[in-house]
Amino acid sequence: MSTSKRIVLAYSGGLDTSVICKWLQETYESEVVTFTADIGQGEEVEPARAKAQSLGVERIFIEDLTEEFVSDFVFPMFRANTVYEGEYLLGTSIARPLIAKRLVEIAQETDSFAIAHGATGKGNDQVRFELGAYALAPEIQVISPWREWDLSSREALMQYCSTRQIPVDYKQSSGSPYSMDANLLHISYEGGVLEDPSSIPSEDMWRWTIAPEKAPDAPEYIELKFHGGDPVEVNDQALSPAKLLKKLNEIGGRNGIGRSDIVENRFVGMKSRGCYETPGGTILLKAHRAIESITLDREVTHLKDELMPRYAKLIYNGFWWSPERKALQALIDESQQYVSGSVSLKLYKGSISVVSRTSVDSLYDPEVVTFEDDAGAYDQTDAEGFIKLNALRLRLGAKKGRLL
Repeated sequence: MSTSKRIVLAYSGGLDTSVICKWLQETYESEVVTFTADIGQGEEVEPARAKAQSLGVERIFIEDLTEEFVSDFVFPMFRANTVYEGEYLLGTSIARPLIAKRLVEIAQETDSFAIAHGATGKGNDQVRFELGAYALAPEIQVISPWREWDLSSREALMQYCSTRQIPVDYKQSSGSPYSMDANLLHISYEGGVLEDPSSIPSEDMWRWTIAPEKAPDAPEYIELKFHGGDPVEVNDQALSPAKLLKKLNEIGGRNGIGRSDIVENRFVGMKSRGCYETPGGTILLKAHRAIESITLDREVTHLKDELMPRYAKLIYNGFWWSPERKALQALIDESQQYVSGSVSLKLYKGSISVVSRTSVDSLYDPEVVTFEDDAGAYDQTDAEGFIKLNALRLRLGAKKGRLL
């Protein structure tokens, strides 16, 4: 364990983490190293450097992690067709293990004894950050100011800034009334009027997607090409993982794709209402299931579908770095070796329809499924014995009156 007096802080440059930075310097009498990750949130991250410098921070890490985020975290998750509780595509959840990984790595690079984050004690992110950190660096110390200090409101944070001359530009009231989190996979909205699950969010809340009813009156057709379970081309254009997801976000956004309004069960025990925009991910999920439909064996497909909720729960709860997630990932990745080919989709006013799917590895045999003469490809008389064998236990149970 490090004996230094240095802490690495996950730093956004916003009000909360700026206060945390100063609070750590004072409370722990430590040097603070800041780490700001660009994972495609759509906002300039470089201003965080000047804000950190104004707080006396000398070691500042600002990194573009968008390609790693999509290739090593988003794509592996989508190979499993992962959806939490039937609706949530895990946009926030899947970003946390990457941030935890870099926090730990920077702590090791800078000989820091601890890492710190700005997640509150009510949410899931505190769990995700800390489980990831402990899995990767068992001896690391994790500091969560929201569980330690007595600054319990925005007003208290602003007063703290005022008394310590911390420069913040958040006093204006024109900002978003929601708590928002964005990355290349999604943008989420929580808090404010959304805390009432009966309230209807205002249309001006949504930032990435046009309202479905205002989307173009003509459908848009796109083609995705897959290789080994991952998308590699959009409309015959080869793109890197991050650029491909960004392209799908643009396409989905202009067609009103990917909005959701969910009440989910947090790992810490409470229910939480959130609204999400995941245009590219929604397209990707539909396309991936389509290419799997012709390339995956039936029982492998069903096994993946049975395991998916467990896999989704692991990611949601922060167990990305757990041995069970890695074991499931190995099975999922093995299943994807023949998931290659092309899928065409029709996008229209918030809806997605599969138009076609083709693959040289397709298990679909037209000669077997045809209603016309199959030239002996399938012997229909085989079905009689198949049915009687499967009916045997039902018939035996019925004779004993057990099925009534």
